[in-house]
Amino acid sequence: MDYKVHWIIDGIMNVDANSKEDAEKIVQEKLQNFVKNSDDLMNFFIAKSIQGQAYLPSNEENEKILQKGDDSFSDLKKNESNQDDT
Repeated sequence: MDYKVHWIIDGIMNVDANSKEDAEKIVQEKLQNFVKNSDDLMNFFIAKSIQGQAYLPSNEENEKILQKGDDSFSDLKKNESNQDDT
């Protein structure tokens, strides 16, 4: 049988930006370029849309990050500027 599968990829990242709109634009442009340049995502998985919304993290969310000492969500702008320096 031929089944249709609707899939979703979910993620959260920290972005240093001047506004919510700027943060959303930075991530949107990066993700769009990534998807457009991925033959598998475009032609095998048939990626159709990307959506996201910026928000300021709650105090509780900030506390969890600090307690874990988890810096796995690196600052996108800092990463970009470091790549520009090389």
